[in-house]
Amino acid sequence: MPMKPPAKHEAIFWSIALPGLAQILNGKLFKGTLLIGLEFLINVQSNFNLAILYSFTGAIEQAAFIVDYQWLMFYPCIYLFGMWDAYRDAEGNGTRYDYLPFVFTAFSVTVGLMYSSANTYLGHTIGPIFFPILCVIPGILIGLTVKKTWLYVKH
Repeated sequence: MPMKPPAKHEAIFWSIALPGLAQILNGKLFKGTLLIGLEFLINVQSNFNLAILYSFTGAIEQAAFIVDYQWLMFYPCIYLFGMWDAYRDAEGNGTRYDYLPFVFTAFSVTVGLMYSSANTYLGHTIGPIFFPILCVIPGILIGLTVKKTWLYVKH
């Protein structure tokens, strides 16, 4: 008996935990395994977990030094693609433009990562973890605004 696809919010939360988990819940074993494999590859090659550890313990300059930006710049796209894909396949109604907040967020976080070492607050570097996290907010807002505008114009 096939499993019932998860609700959209459940798919998003599993994707936040680890890209690929929601795909596995949705019955897309190959795609889920591929996303988990890519997540681990990028994570290890970019020193992402170590950068997270340093950032959350206050060693932000050390995090900025050890992170491999060329590898880490792939992470937002894989991460947000996994979220969008799981959301799209999950149970519930969706619209044609549901992808827009995910795409704009991937773009804004990637650009935020590129500028993360140049941004400071009160003389302190915000770093490659916290600044991209802050860039999620404008990405979602711009994506939702474009989505609502396109839906309004189309109807």
